[in-house]
Amino acid sequence: MMKTKKLMLQGTGSSVGKSLLTAGFCRIFHQDGHKVAPFKSQNMALNSFITAEGLEMGRAQVVQAEASKIEPTVAMNPVLLKPTTDKKCQVILNGKVFKNMSAVEYHEFKPELAELVKKSFQQLEYEHDVVVIEGAGSPAEINLRENDIVNMGMAEMVDSPVILIGDIDRGGVFASLAGTMLLLTEEEKKRVKGVIINKFRGDVEILKPGIKMLEDIIKIPVLGVIPYYHVQIEDEDSLAERFRYQKYQGGQIEVAVLYLPHVSNFTDFNVFETQEDVNLRYVMRGESIGNPDILIIPGSKNTIEDLVYIRESGLEEQILRLHRQGKLIVGICGGYQMLGKTIKDPYGTESSIEEINGLGLLDVDTLFEMEKTTTQVEAVVTAQLGGLLEGIQGASLKGYEIHMGKTVLGPESRGLNQIRHMLGKDVALDDGAANMEGNVIGTYIHGIFDNIPFTRAILNNIRRLKGLEQVESSIESFEAFKEQEYDKLAEVIRTNLDMKKVYQILNGEEICSK
Repeated sequence: MMKTKKLMLQGTGSSVGKSLLTAGFCRIFHQDGHKVAPFKSQNMALNSFITAEGLEMGRAQVVQAEASKIEPTVAMNPVLLKPTTDKKCQVILNGKVFKNMSAVEYHEFKPELAELVKKSFQQLEYEHDVVVIEGAGSPAEINLRENDIVNMGMAEMVDSPVILIGDIDRGGVFASLAGTMLLLTEEEKKRVKGVIINKFRGDVEILKPGIKMLEDIIKIPVLGVIPYYHVQIEDEDSLAERFRYQKYQGGQIEVAVLYLPHVSNFTDFNVFETQEDVNLRYVMRGESIGNPDILIIPGSKNTIEDLVYIRESGLEEQILRLHRQGKLIVGICGGYQMLGKTIKDPYGTESSIEEINGLGLLDVDTLFEMEKTTTQVEAVVTAQLGGLLEGIQGASLKGYEIHMGKTVLGPESRGLNQIRHMLGKDVALDDGAANMEGNVIGTYIHGIFDNIPFTRAILNNIRRLKGLEQVESSIESFEAFKEQEYDKLAEVIRTNLDMKKVYQILNGEEICSK
């Protein structure tokens, strides 16, 4: 059996582009005939996904699996940390909730995770001939070197070469690359075989003198300079940027998404960026909601505290005003729970607040329980609604659910969807709710808008009520669109990196900076 080849991408810090470049390398190696898989031992993110087996993992590795054209599995991300407060995280091991831990508790627990991480990696090694490993943060976080399982500790565990990535867009890239190398041990420095400068704007000729000086200082070749580019691919590193990104492209429909302090699964709304008649806007702290055609309240890792934020920040009055104006209000997962009459948390699952009144726009009540629901689902819209939701009945839906609460409908709400398939079985389970007027809906299904016919029907209803002509989606399916974007990303990387040297690193060959 041929030995599996490994390549690890580490960065000088967070948000330098590790996740996206890992996806790009996965697509390149797949295009070149390799059976490739991504791996990240520990991922801290509120953006998660549910596998076909009902197990939870970080979405960044799901994106990388898509780029590799393989099904995502929790072996690609055995440890997922989901912050619940500023000081505590929910620790998920091999796709299942383990417990909540403080930072100190988790740091002390890390030595016990080394074997779990190694076994997951070995599973990928057995099934693939190339594994692309993503680091987290920076290997130069010397306070975290002891018991490290995600950067140089991971590279050492599996004997992988490392490529170091620096982000020139934030400034100081030469100092950050040289400084990172300075803080590594001699053994760690030997693992770094190449450097990538990412997110460059301008003429690369200007950089060349600096690149030569950098190579003379760190004695490692610069493999290339990746220009600042825009591909519509989910990127865990760009969370902060995404919520400040205002997408105005002359569209006649505005979709506003509330920023929440504990927002989760913000990728539920990426599909709107593919619709040319939509302006997508994220409402940040202190900003006014304005007068959008659709207001979306997203998922949350701490629903009750985020509801308190909505109330105390004055957003509640703005939401109720939009409702009175007949605008469409949508809640996804935690957002769905907030739209109801009450939320009860008797076991302290998410908060110290045992009960709170919701926004009261849906006649539903939610009770948090100890067990988390994690499943992929296939459903169909069963509600017959008019106005902004006319014609969505019968629409097919695919997505996934991640939630702690169970929601019960009252007499003034009607069910929205029926789940027909989950965890490999045919079922008939109700999901979601709509108000009688048909301008407020809630659902537990993440990814509901990725179903283009469903989304386009709603957008065209808004166009009709505005006196605008109906339009078709410019993309046939969101999956096909993403495939094109992965190929674009691969082409950007191929064009701007010395791929011959990359393959030499992958094959364990020595290269020089000259």
